[in-house]
Amino acid sequence: MRPDASDLEIGPHDDEPHAGSFATRLNWLRAGVLGANDGIVSTAGLVAGVAGATDDSGAILVAGVAGLVAGAISMAAGEYVSVSTQRDSEKALIAKETRELAEEPEEELAELADLYRQKGLSEDLALKVAVELTAHDALAAHAEAELGIKHDEFTNPWHAAWASMVAFSLGALLPLLTIVLAPGDIRVWVMGGAVVAALALTGYVSARLGGSSPARAVTRLVLGGILAMAITYLIGGLFDTQIN
Repeated sequence: MRPDASDLEIGPHDDEPHAGSFATRLNWLRAGVLGANDGIVSTAGLVAGVAGATDDSGAILVAGVAGLVAGAISMAAGEYVSVSTQRDSEKALIAKETRELAEEPEEELAELADLYRQKGLSEDLALKVAVELTAHDALAAHAEAELGIKHDEFTNPWHAAWASMVAFSLGALLPLLTIVLAPGDIRVWVMGGAVVAALALTGYVSARLGGSSPARAVTRLVLGGILAMAITYLIGGLFDTQIN
């Protein structure tokens, strides 16, 4: 049923956030959760493998710290390169659009109107909307409708790199500390329990942020983490057999 617009008061919905930076904050939060998850799984797999090969707490600690540092730096570097590439591409597109607006304003207006027509507006209304938006901020209108980006908001690669590094490091600390501090005969089990609980939490949070089923996300992460720890522990046990 179509809503009655006769007495409709135009404005934002009270139950939904409409701040311009909400989507950016949501992406940062989701990236942080995923980064922490990577730190948990990779470090848990690493220390489980070493624990399968030796009972030496010092060796496990050294391997875990090395994995944490290497993983955090790798995550930061990868995020920096990825975001920098995206930022450069977006800036190039904005520069191209700016040049086209200056050199071919009528063609750009017709293109903008066609984009709105494709979204379902009538031809007359699409042209009217395009004219009004062009008069208000032509570059912003084209960037949003044609490119799907905001011309004045670019992600900072350094922020992305630091956020990724911190998230990975915090996630990696959980399996590292639990396996080092727990009693030797049960430390693998203690770490495994802590990792499963942490993965269940990150899976639930990431699913809620993405609007998907928490049960499926939690199941995937927990099973993946258990599988990673089990395989590396068995591999470590094979090395232990060969050494002894």
